[in-house]
Amino acid sequence: MTAATSPTVDWETLDLHTAQPFGIARWTHSVYPRTIVTLTHGGLTGRGEAAPNAFYGETRGTVEAVLPLLADAVQDPWDWDGLHARLSARMPYDHPSVKCALEMATVEWCAARAGVPVWQVLGLSPAPLPESSYTVSIADLDDMRRQAREAAARGHGVLKVKLGTDRDEAIIAALREEAPHVRLRVDANAAWTRTQARRMLGVLEAADVEFVEQPLAAGDLDGHAALRAVAGVPIVADESLHHVGDVLALSRAFDGVNLKLAKLGGPLQALRALRLARAHGMSVMMGCMIESSLGIAAAAHLAGACDWADLDGALLLADDPFTGLDWQAGHLARPAGSGWGVERRTP
Repeated sequence: MTAATSPTVDWETLDLHTAQPFGIARWTHSVYPRTIVTLTHGGLTGRGEAAPNAFYGETRGTVEAVLPLLADAVQDPWDWDGLHARLSARMPYDHPSVKCALEMATVEWCAARAGVPVWQVLGLSPAPLPESSYTVSIADLDDMRRQAREAAARGHGVLKVKLGTDRDEAIIAALREEAPHVRLRVDANAAWTRTQARRMLGVLEAADVEFVEQPLAAGDLDGHAALRAVAGVPIVADESLHHVGDVLALSRAFDGVNLKLAKLGGPLQALRALRLARAHGMSVMMGCMIESSLGIAAAAHLAGACDWADLDGALLLADDPFTGLDWQAGHLARPAGSGWGVERRTP
């Protein structure tokens, strides 16, 4: 493809604000910079979102610095393997959210060219999405009670509670009291020691918790394997999963994996990880960062192939710049229309 016919890639960074501070074991934030990438070629466009996370070495600054170095890796929009090869050759392991935004934009362009939704251009079935969890973030106990109570009153049937505090047992008891009938999931965000995790297993089982996500440090596969051997609830990897190639090693230590497009490098890489996890007998959750409805829509196109969904990132925002997703409490309809199925809000 000649330079004259090469796609044009542009981007802008937006500060997205959560409706209330969002706390996990490592930090609490209210502002999340997200970079929207637009690919234009032949009169059609494709869009992607970079959702950097400092835990994986990305910030607003790194995204804005790296995008000019990687944007010309997008050449023939249909050459997905070539795009991945060029991105990997330039930056083998780093900057996954930038790669995600570029891959998202390329895939949506192809779907727009074909006039179909992204799930169809990826060859996926139109299966309904699993009910998404709604996150109760770390705060004082009364506020966490309020979050759970209000979410349950709005009809959310699945709650995911962030743990990793010195009062985790009290939090579980309080949430079960406030929302006794919801399905409850736990995310420790790698904050527990092996001793804490062993102690918490009994608490989680007694509270009928569906699964626990990333109880131990990301690199502690032996600890997770030992915990899995005695656990009465499934153990799901999140922070331990950085790259598609990690899935095989994780299969001996975890029952499932949480796939996030911004962490793995885009929808095509998440689909590779999903199929690899299935091949090794693992359950799969489609997850997200705090993202706009653009990023959530991209994950939603893959979520119908998963066991669980955690796609509430845009629901937590006060200023989502995109519209088009159809939420009925925790039930997200598969996005409709060609491409990702969302549009930029008008000011």
